[in-house]
Amino acid sequence: MESDPQTGEGTLWRWLVRRVDSDYFPEGAEAVKRQPDRFEWKRCVPFLFLHLGCLGVAWTGWSWSAVGVAVFLYVIRMFAITGFYHRYFSHRTFRTSRWAQFLFAVWGNLAVQRGALWWASVHRHHHRHSDQEEDVHSPLVSGFWWSHIGWMTSSRNFPTDYGAVKDLAKYPELVFLNRFDMLVPLLMAGVLYGVGAILGANGVPTSGWQMVVWGFFISTVVLLHGTLMINSLAHVFGRKRFATGDDSRNSLFLALITLGEGWHNNHHRFMHAARQGFYWWEIDLTYYGLKLLSWLGVIWDLRPVPAEVYQEAKTRAGLEGAA
Repeated sequence: MESDPQTGEGTLWRWLVRRVDSDYFPEGAEAVKRQPDRFEWKRCVPFLFLHLGCLGVAWTGWSWSAVGVAVFLYVIRMFAITGFYHRYFSHRTFRTSRWAQFLFAVWGNLAVQRGALWWASVHRHHHRHSDQEEDVHSPLVSGFWWSHIGWMTSSRNFPTDYGAVKDLAKYPELVFLNRFDMLVPLLMAGVLYGVGAILGANGVPTSGWQMVVWGFFISTVVLLHGTLMINSLAHVFGRKRFATGDDSRNSLFLALITLGEGWHNNHHRFMHAARQGFYWWEIDLTYYGLKLLSWLGVIWDLRPVPAEVYQEAKTRAGLEGAA
């Protein structure tokens, strides 16, 4: 095998690494980001793979254990997306240790929604340009399907904008996870197969492939669409408590399926709060989980909703009542 004259690494090895490196672009990341937004079939392959994998249920069937694992993985991975990818990496709404930060990035990576740095860079861009022409997933600008999943099929949106996450990019372990963002999901799929095979061999009515179909494919696809509904629906359906300059809205339905992210208008009014359900009656399961982690000492300094924000809500409610 030929070797690179500078690194000594074999060309086959370099080819393999590049195939799984999300930061590798032969034409350069900046050139890719300058491309026009467009639907691309090559970027659909991962999504087609995930959705077609769900059809495996026709061969593996179902069992209560497999369905239970699928539901469990949905909940804990949605919590990781909302609590860590969103409220920590995107908005730094609380503080934690470097070790916990790394574990949170691994935990979020299990959701198969790419790396924490890419996720945070895209979300920070969304807040800077919410419902404006530059917003990559605004339903008001580009329609439902593009805002829901179409934007993820465009190469332009694939490179990570490390300039937008300089506070995170200084940690090499986070950059590694971001570059090789399929390693953790593949490991999870392997573990699910192993667990299913062991359970099946010990009399539990399941199998390795059944666990993969339910725990990896079905659970991941439902999780993906649940997350993406915040992009496509939370700026269309619901109520607006605050005048935020965009069309973000609050929705109990979206809050329930995303463990609290449905209070989107609240969030756009003050994105730095650890809670998005600003009042006790606004169910925010992610915030309850973060409070538990704070009591355990894993995280600390959860940022509250400022008093002036509550006063603004009270004033606006009074004006609407008078009208």
